[in-house]
Amino acid sequence: MNASVQPAAAATRAVSHRWWALIALALAQFLVVLDASIVNIALPSLGEELMLGTNMLSWVITAYVLPFGGFLLLGGRLSDRFGHRRLFLIGVTGFAAASAAAGLADSGAWLLTARAVQGASAALLAPAALALVTRLFADPRDRAKALGIWGAVAGIGSAAGVLLGGVLTSSFGWPSVFYVNVPVGLLVVAATPLLIAKDAAGDSAGLDIPGAATVTAGIVSLVAALSGTERVGWASPQTLILAGLAVVLLVSFILWEKRAAQPLMPLGVFRNPSITRGNLAMFLIGGATTGLFFALSVYMQQVLQYNAMTAGLTQLPLAGALVAIAGAVPAVVKSIGTRRTLAGSLILLAAGLIWLSAAPSEATFAADLLGPTIAIGIGLGGAFVSGTELAVHGTADRDAGLASGLVNTSQQIGGAIGLALLTTISSARIDHLLGKGTAAAEALTGGFAWAFLGAAAFALIGAVIVLAGSAGAAKSNTEER
Repeated sequence: MNASVQPAAAATRAVSHRWWALIALALAQFLVVLDASIVNIALPSLGEELMLGTNMLSWVITAYVLPFGGFLLLGGRLSDRFGHRRLFLIGVTGFAAASAAAGLADSGAWLLTARAVQGASAALLAPAALALVTRLFADPRDRAKALGIWGAVAGIGSAAGVLLGGVLTSSFGWPSVFYVNVPVGLLVVAATPLLIAKDAAGDSAGLDIPGAATVTAGIVSLVAALSGTERVGWASPQTLILAGLAVVLLVSFILWEKRAAQPLMPLGVFRNPSITRGNLAMFLIGGATTGLFFALSVYMQQVLQYNAMTAGLTQLPLAGALVAIAGAVPAVVKSIGTRRTLAGSLILLAAGLIWLSAAPSEATFAADLLGPTIAIGIGLGGAFVSGTELAVHGTADRDAGLASGLVNTSQQIGGAIGLALLTTISSARIDHLLGKGTAAAEALTGGFAWAFLGAAAFALIGAVIVLAGSAGAAKSNTEER
């Protein structure tokens, strides 16, 4: 009797620990996503205290994004090679330590160095964390629920940056936007060994150093080129040289991977249409989301004259809708399939963005912003969850870190490209309207409207890609589960 009860009790504890482990993993992912946006509100006061000019302030963001986007694929492969839990703990520890260093910074060089270490640490922890989620939740139903929570956390992190940045900066000063990471990071580091068993190291074969070097340098060059376009322009020598270097390096990476004995990224993984469609979708979701939150935040503050706190609070309905729908997505996926759920979510996201583009320069929140932002929140919640599930579906355990790194890389690179494109479109429209003698508020509103429409185009293209080849995909049950 006791012998049969004890295994049952142990199994119950294991299931319980999995969900607590998911909370720890999601907390770390929340910090990673949050840190890409929370610093924006703090930049003016940070720049004043550290005597940083406008160009240097942009590097506070770029110094984080460059190593994050550049090292994600390598971080995913390292976690496959040396163990997902080990790399996750290293990443969280480095992220918390670098956050503390950033808060203590008394010079621009110190701050930028700390931000770079934050980005590199995030590139280790993010793919390892998602790989651990897929390992812990092997059952399709449980995995769908877990990825629902994961997608909600990612969306909330994007939406919460402006709110928390405004609250923390106005209440405790700019260092607090970095210090907030430290206690959460330490909590995650302490809890992880208690909740997640150590996983075995992967294949003992050597790492693909040439592949790692070329893809990392290529992605860093691409992100650097795109991140600088707002400052120096698309046709500047800096942009053209970095973009050309990125193309050469990334093409070299693909050619090398075709003949490498132990490739960093086995190109055969893209024979799985689920992974290919999912990553393309996450690329476009990243572009739409980054452009959306940038344009919406500036529109609220520069056109509607909201302060930082108010601008953040008005995004709560969006975040609330995202959370609410994320919990329902697994049931929708079970009913109509991952691919249709993702396509429908992207179409709803596009509809909300088109609706938002009609907001006037004298918009009121209740009449002009509440409806479209709720629609956007629902679309984002469904897209983040189903897009992530599609992109990691069917991946072997030995490649879980790689698949997770690909998802994060797709989203980060999509965000960089989307922000650069939508900022350029918006700025060109604003300059055109100002040149015609349009009032400043109207010109800004017109420019942001084009940014919202551009983000909607990203979402609609994503829906088309996801639905492409539906006849062939319908033959596979894997994408429909």
